[in-house]
Amino acid sequence: MLRSRIIGTGSYLPERVLTNAEIERMVETSDQWIVERTGIRERRIAAPSEATSDLAAVAGRRALEASGVRASDLDVILVATATPDMLFPATACLVQTRLGATHAFAFDLSAACTGFLYGLSVADQYIRSGAARTVLVIGAEVLSRFIDWTDRTTCILFGDGAGAVVLRGEQGDRGILSTHIHADGSLWDFIHVPGGGSRHPPSEDTLVRRLQFLRMKGSETFKVAVRTLEETALEALKANGLAIADVRWFVPHQANRRIIEAVGARLGLPAERVVMNLERVGNTSAASIPVALDELVRAGRVSPDHTLLFAAFGAGLTWGSAIVRW
Repeated sequence: MLRSRIIGTGSYLPERVLTNAEIERMVETSDQWIVERTGIRERRIAAPSEATSDLAAVAGRRALEASGVRASDLDVILVATATPDMLFPATACLVQTRLGATHAFAFDLSAACTGFLYGLSVADQYIRSGAARTVLVIGAEVLSRFIDWTDRTTCILFGDGAGAVVLRGEQGDRGILSTHIHADGSLWDFIHVPGGGSRHPPSEDTLVRRLQFLRMKGSETFKVAVRTLEETALEALKANGLAIADVRWFVPHQANRRIIEAVGARLGLPAERVVMNLERVGNTSAASIPVALDELVRAGRVSPDHTLLFAAFGAGLTWGSAIVRW
């Protein structure tokens, strides 16, 4: 069977570290409160000169280097992001020229924190159908530009970063076994940025009303996140005839430690098999799963035939899962 196999991973985190102690000086909060509520101690913030395409290009180049694939051999570049450099052209086109991937077509995909899994699913369809053989999937965000640093409910959560994987179509039983993606647009206002689009285009009024910043219903989002992550994880396992004991690594979207721990407990996963790096990087949206995966791979903790379970939820609302046999 032709499968989409991950043959290289890469990631990039900006140099600037923003600690909870620094946030304490911005809003009424404390390091203890942030850690207890979220598990986050610090996050990375892009330099003023860095945009999403800059982070994405570095992560993509590192994934190519790890895979041994030349940029000129890529068929597709897909960038999952909710924070593109500009409305158009696509951030993926800017990455394409930075990498020198002259033969690849390129486009962006927007599914917020579920973006990377949506990207994996789309790339997998290209490969399985024979329309492409080698695809670069990148999740990249510069969320810090859309955060209201006077709002303690959101400014403590998010960070910037990029992660990437190179997929190649290969015969055999290793690779992406299945992907499962969902959406419920009736819950769009749980997480959104109201300004900057055609509904509320940039203007003096939208700036005064601070519509350019992210807004979130925290408690409602928490409840939906735990339920949908559990459901889509079980869906992926059932589709492949697997039990939770077959999963070596659970790599969830890095939103909140309490959400991840709750989902792990519901699934019956031992804590040592649940991957978490949010303490150091915060919630990097579409970048969170590929960044965590790259760190896991580069630490030498993933071996051939390990089964990995990915799961994410995000604005839209969107959610999804994937099963990968390494």
